[in-house]
Amino acid sequence: MEIELKNPDQLGLMRRAGLVVCAALEAMRETVKPGISTAELDELAEEVIRSHGAVPSFKGYHGFPATICASVNEQVVHTIPSGKQVLAEGDLISIDCGAILDGWHGDAAITVGVGEIRPELQAMADAAEEALWAGIAAAARGVRSGKGRLTDISYAIESSIRKAPRKYGIVRGYGGHGIGTQMHQDPHINNHGRPGRGPSLVPGMALAIEPMITFGSPRTVELSDGWTVVTIDRQPAAHTEHSVAFYEDGVVVLTAQDGGKHRLGELAHPILY
Repeated sequence: MEIELKNPDQLGLMRRAGLVVCAALEAMRETVKPGISTAELDELAEEVIRSHGAVPSFKGYHGFPATICASVNEQVVHTIPSGKQVLAEGDLISIDCGAILDGWHGDAAITVGVGEIRPELQAMADAAEEALWAGIAAAARGVRSGKGRLTDISYAIESSIRKAPRKYGIVRGYGGHGIGTQMHQDPHINNHGRPGRGPSLVPGMALAIEPMITFGSPRTVELSDGWTVVTIDRQPAAHTEHSVAFYEDGVVVLTAQDGGKHRLGELAHPILY
């Protein structure tokens, strides 16, 4: 396993890429409504990314034909946007987006309700978001203490999900990853597991932390298009993600507008970009 470590200047360049992803996701969040197709969201994302002088990470990646992954309801991840997939009131959509700026990658995902959604679906989306920030906080505590290990993040994510009032499935086989000069790098980050294992969390690391949970069975299957992953019981899923940079005194959430300060408090690195 080779983990790419970055110097502060390189992490600063990653912050710029992360803010492009943040802008694209916020534009799509505001645009999601009944009657919008996932292809229209894809067009918007590419327009925002290119307007910032960046290029989409996903487009052309192993042949992927689009700028975003737009996964609706039972679709968990990697769904190709389509003009035929039109959002309806009550749907839940997970949007995954990446951008490259000056050779550095940013990657993040959000789950958004379409119009008015069932409270239990909103609760699942909220649980995925809480698990994401639990994982990020564990990473920040680990790098500050000098004692953190990779699976501390996995354990924090799983523990957060298990504390939710309802039982959710934790998707296996997919998870977070290193990020930097490539979108996917070592190490892989499971969303479950015991703490205290794997590589040490050290300054210069950058990780994309990425919980995925389901309303029912955690089992998934890949469809015949070679990309779309759906829940085996066709129950809905939620997916959240942020790219995070590690410093001695905390982390910067590269794909959050405020760098994670609001959610992390003193665990957020004090440098302002």
